[in-house]
Amino acid sequence: MSIMFIMAIIEEVIAYGHPNIRATHRSTFEITKESMLTKKGDCIIGVRSNKACKDISEMFKKSLRNKVAVKVIIECNCVKDEVIGYGDPNLILSDPTSIVIRKSDHICPRTLLINANKAACDLDRRLVSSIKLLNSIIKIKFVIL
Repeated sequence: MSIMFIMAIIEEVIAYGHPNIRATHRSTFEITKESMLTKKGDCIIGVRSNKACKDISEMFKKSLRNKVAVKVIIECNCVKDEVIGYGDPNLILSDPTSIVIRKSDHICPRTLLINANKAACDLDRRLVSSIKLLNSIIKIKFVIL
């Protein structure tokens, strides 16, 4: 009898909350390295992130370009929500500031996943309340399924 181990490919991002987070955008959500946030940034769910698309590991980027499904787990103050999105061979993954998850199939350097099942407005409102707290820690885990 042989035992086979399958290692999950996981990318983790840490970001922080901000009182101006609204999370009302209907087609995307975004995590940014920027520290300032105005109320116009209605897709942003985390600021001061430790990674942008450019910083994602090459192994993860290579896997994304195989049209894989990815589970996104967003957790803050013991409140959690999950999103499913997809990779694409045309992903650029070069933006130095942001990570964007989209419900559409639009691709630009900030796009990490497309055809997601949730945008900012669809996230659990308890989670959104948690990430509105200044300096709350947001853990975002991307797990290739």
